[in-house]
Amino acid sequence: MITLAAKGNRDHSCDDSPTTTARSAMTSKRQVDSARFVHGSTLRHVVVMAGTGAIGLMAVFAVDLANLFYVSLLGDTSVAAAVGFAGTINFFHTAISIGMTIGVSATVARLLGAGQRTKARQVASASLVLMILITLILSAATLLFLDPILNALGAVGETRMLTRGFLLITAPTYVFLAIGMCTAALMRSVGDARRAMTVTLTAAVVTAVLDPILIFGFHLGLTGAAISNDIARLALALVGLYGATRVNDLIARVRFARLWSNSQPVMKVALPAVLTNLATPVASAYVTHAMARFGAAAVAGQATIDRITPVAFAVIYALTGAVGPIIAQNLGAGRADRIRETVRNSLVFVLLTVAVAWIVLALAQGGLIRAFSARGDTAVIITAFCSWLVASYAFVGCQFVANATFNNLDRPLLSTLFNWGRATIGTVPFVAAGMRHGPVGVMIGQAAGNAIFGTMAMLVAYAVVKRLPMGDCAALANRGSNQLEQSSVNVPAAAVGNTMAPDVELKELPLQGG
Repeated sequence: MITLAAKGNRDHSCDDSPTTTARSAMTSKRQVDSARFVHGSTLRHVVVMAGTGAIGLMAVFAVDLANLFYVSLLGDTSVAAAVGFAGTINFFHTAISIGMTIGVSATVARLLGAGQRTKARQVASASLVLMILITLILSAATLLFLDPILNALGAVGETRMLTRGFLLITAPTYVFLAIGMCTAALMRSVGDARRAMTVTLTAAVVTAVLDPILIFGFHLGLTGAAISNDIARLALALVGLYGATRVNDLIARVRFARLWSNSQPVMKVALPAVLTNLATPVASAYVTHAMARFGAAAVAGQATIDRITPVAFAVIYALTGAVGPIIAQNLGAGRADRIRETVRNSLVFVLLTVAVAWIVLALAQGGLIRAFSARGDTAVIITAFCSWLVASYAFVGCQFVANATFNNLDRPLLSTLFNWGRATIGTVPFVAAGMRHGPVGVMIGQAAGNAIFGTMAMLVAYAVVKRLPMGDCAALANRGSNQLEQSSVNVPAAAVGNTMAPDVELKELPLQGG
């Protein structure tokens, strides 16, 4: 049971010394700073967190976009296709890291919202070590089974050779990417969105500077792009560690004896979240395999779209990580009314974002085709997407909001169900049917599956949120400002995984004589 007790009335306090008052003020300020999402406009929190998170994500994905842009200037479709195949494999590692950070962010934010900062720091440090170990194992497995993986994707000839060389250089540095993503998630969980954004912006700046130097200045071509990736990931990790440890003091000393016990609350959310996130790269791998049947130009077109969309829709991609801490802190504080409001505002935000992006991409499609030296099927794919298939991302955004809701209200298996449903029965039959109509048909099939499962996920998320006890939380919020001086709030098990937001009990504190 978590008890949040307010300071007693000054007229009845046993200790009114300046030192005690100052200490209480500093403690209160730290608690407010650590749980800033339980107050103020939820729409503003969504916009700020998604906006700053989007800039950070945009920086991460801009690294891949910049690589593709620079290598496309080499004028070789095989090189662009190699970046596409390598990106599909990278997507698996990124999805696993994102799934882990969802667990870290949700657990740490909930502990902070419940006022348990010490425990939050212990969980954060254990989670970071666990992510490093998992990523090292997965990187080794990727290198060991690289040839079978490329066979499954359909990479052949020169494109296969280029893809293999690129991954042999970049796969060993996945661990630095994981460290950067974990530390950025920790900073978002405490509400330090600006520094979390700085972490990922660093990688983008490093890539923007090094790519042209290594690819063209030193004439390294695709190898130069790979080396640039490695250096950018190292910078990402270093800046993230500095912000999480030195600035926000979010990482405690690692206690290896308690590593698993401190990681268990995170893994409860992270494992289903990883399974959920793996569904998207699985679907992407199937789409890449389908595109490979139409040649390197089709794969290059799909690779171009796969790198444009994360930048164009970075705000939507950021929603899962942005909305999660807001929901988690309000769950820890027993504010179910604000959870419902957050979900509603997030959906509105998605629709407005997609509308703006659709207009921009439709107007910019000609410039994109010229910028990436697109010809043949590559140009056709870009035109079809920017003209009308881009609208399907409204449904992708709906699913992201639903996933954040499920993960932070302890329904992560629902996220897994919907994502894998979209990756299997929402992708395979639709893409298979679309293949009869060429590469654009493949994209139409994928968009149709996104629309069906995005709509279903959002409807279920609304049903889950609707079951939260809104009345009790609203009553608490109204009484809080008037009775804070003489009341405490008991929130039974608010931070240990309740699916439903807890009932709130108010009781009077005994007045101290003096």
